[in-house]
Amino acid sequence: MSFLKISHIAIAVEDLDAASKAFETLVGNKVDHFEEVADQKVKVGMLPVGESRLELVGPSDPSSTIVKFISKRGEGIHHICFEVADIRAELRRLKDAGFQLIDDEPRHGADGHLIAFIHPRTTGGVLVELSEKRK
Repeated sequence: MSFLKISHIAIAVEDLDAASKAFETLVGNKVDHFEEVADQKVKVGMLPVGESRLELVGPSDPSSTIVKFISKRGEGIHHICFEVADIRAELRRLKDAGFQLIDDEPRHGADGHLIAFIHPRTTGGVLVELSEKRK
């Protein structure tokens, strides 16, 4: 098994509209997709950069984990996401290799992808997301 590519780098933001404008100016490209992920209580904006994207993640509810993240650490990089061909196989492989999984089973994420997170305790302090495109 192997990771296909870096899907995106997620940045936690308080104000999605303001952050979208700032990053559009910074990278010279437009956010091409906005979406609310209700079960995660977030709104996201996807900004293409080369073969990857920046995912701007803002809260859609005061109880969102993004609100908690920002209150503890401030706005900034939240996670890195790797695209995989078979998320279930990758979760098994990583668990067998000793990685601590946040999600033992994939769940639905933005843009119709299946996603799962790996705990930062076992990835050098970096929250890692795996993402599989739905066919």
